[in-house]
Amino acid sequence: MITIYLSLGSNIGDRRKNIEKALSELEKNNIEKIRISSFYETEPVGPKQRNFYNIAGKFGTSLSPIELLKTLKQIEKRLGRTKTYRWGPRVIDIDILFYGNEIINTKSLIIPHKEIQNRAFVLIPMKEIAPKFIHPKIHKQIITLCKEII
Repeated sequence: MITIYLSLGSNIGDRRKNIEKALSELEKNNIEKIRISSFYETEPVGPKQRNFYNIAGKFGTSLSPIELLKTLKQIEKRLGRTKTYRWGPRVIDIDILFYGNEIINTKSLIIPHKEIQNRAFVLIPMKEIAPKFIHPKIHKQIITLCKEII
């Protein structure tokens, strides 16, 4: 079982319920919840639209990184996510932030997520659940990265 960190967000419909449904789906798909942050309401990146609800979570899984990505995309689709435009509104968005301490850079998957250090809506929930976690590429704790952008 490897420890992973995910970011979940929603800005369509019942945002909290969408995230709660996603958490339930994760559990059904070999992604075991260990710790979940509080809900945070955040402004969207990009075009003007409704605010997001965001959380970060620590999970355990035996899925490989590619299997994990495929599973998350299937969950998003089952919960009603449709393709719109970059940074567009979404029923659910589930991003892989960290997969253990692995660094993966392929055409289909980049881990750690390449924008973590620039996104308060990711860092603030991450700080709540894993402030001392060290970003394996940048080599700084989450709490330090958080202080750098706030």
